[in-house]
This record gives sequence, C-alpha cells and structure tokens, in this order.
Amino acid sequence: MTSIGIVGCGAIGLSILKAVEAGRLPVSVAGVTSRTEDKARKALAAFSSPPPYLGLDALIEKSDLLIEAAGGAVVADLAKRAFAAGKDLLVISVGALLEHPEVLEESRRTGCRLILPSGAIAGIDGIKAACVGEVEHVTITTRKPPGGLAGAPHLVNNNIDLSGLTEEKEVYHGPVREACLGFPANVNVSAAVSLAGLGPDRTMIRILAVPGLAFNCHTVEVEGEFGKLKMEITNVPTENPKTGRLTAMSIVRAIADAVDPVRIGT
Repeated sequence: MTSIGIVGCGAIGLSILKAVEAGRLPVSVAGVTSRTEDKARKALAAFSSPPPYLGLDALIEKSDLLIEAAGGAVVADLAKRAFAAGKDLLVISVGALLEHPEVLEESRRTGCRLILPSGAIAGIDGIKAACVGEVEHVTITTRKPPGGLAGAPHLVNNNIDLSGLTEEKEVYHGPVREACLGFPANVNVSAAVSLAGLGPDRTMIRILAVPGLAFNCHTVEVEGEFGKLKMEITNVPTENPKTGRLTAMSIVRAIADAVDPVRIGT
C-alpha cells in the first residue's frame, strides 16, 4: 500500500486524513508535519487512529508520496528534498511553481512524479486537449467574498481597502503570473489552468471582490480552433474562506488517482 506523508495540518491536510480514516483512500499515512506542531498534535489527537507527528526528514524517509498542504513558501525546498530521496510529490500550492519552474524540470530529470491537482477548478482536461491545437485565448474570472481576499499582497501593496465594500469591485486584471504573486493564497486555480494551457503570461485573469457573496466563483473561457469552452464553478468555502470544498475534494481524488492503475480523462 502506498504510504503518504502530509506536510501541513490545516483544512486540506485534515480533509485528507478524514478521507483515509473513512476508508475512501487506499493509502496508509506515514505521518504529518507542520509549522505549528502544538496545533497539529491537538488536531491529530481527535482521530481514532492518529498518524504520528514527524520531522520533515523522517516524513520523507517513510513516505512514498509527499503531499504539500502548507503553502507556497515550502514548495521549492520540499520538492528538492523529496526528489533527492526519490519520492513523488503532490503540490497543492500550484502558484509557487510559476516562481520555481526548476521544480518541474527536476521532476522530469529525476523521474519522480510531480502531481498538480485541479483544485477548485474544472475543465483542465478540456484545456489540455484544446491546447494541442491553436488556442486564441484562455481567460478566468474569479469572484470571492472580500474576506477571502484579505491580506493579499496585491491589496496591501496598492492600498486597496475592501472593508465596508457595498458593490462588486475589480481588484486585479492581467496575466496569471502576476496574479499568483499578488494573491498567493487565492488563485492557485489560475496557475493550474495556465500550466495546462497557454502558460502564465498568456492566460488572463480578473479578480473581483463581491460583498455578501457566500461562495468562491470561477468562470473559465477558452476559444480556439476546436471551438469554444466555458465553465462556471460555484464553490462552497471550507472553514478557511480562502479554500473551497471542491479543492479539498480534488486533492482526495488526486491521491486516489495517483495509486490507481486505471486512468480516466485526458
């Protein structure tokens, strides 16, 4: 049985552990590590068969597949250490790969798998297929509650205050590469779309703050020689307003697919 190691013990990490405990994932959990050890240990204690809390070196040694669920800041170092140990890696913070393309190169060089789940978006298979031919544009429109964008570097650096917002406000419009720098906790969906298609400089995104909105909403539009593709996703947030439930579900399915010899979809 494939052994997984989870780096991060927030909403996503706990969702994975719940899926394993419920028997929805045919894997064993080698352990968990986190930047906040005390908080993680308390969360793990709530499980009927809690996995061990391990240091990163021990976690890498005991795992076949590492799961990054701790934010983009850890991705480059984690990938370097995992691939050096011959281990596969699933990255949730896909936006970090736009800053660290060497991670993709190292995966291909070593033969260690780098798995990038779809997350809170749909239609990645269609975008990949469409981009085999000529594609004119890929555009993303993301609408989120103001609280889901709070603290984003783009807002801070540009003195954009969303408190007391009474109507929809566009806070960014431009290439995905810059959006991932300005909203690192919010637009991993756009990074996944860009890597599947035209790349982060040609894939465009609009980000809007919408007061009173209860969901994270994404619209993806693609046009090319194949025709037109339009997808609309309305995603219920988890307890973390920056993370949608579909994201957590996508990670669980990505892990299941990683250990299943049957592959469905492009």
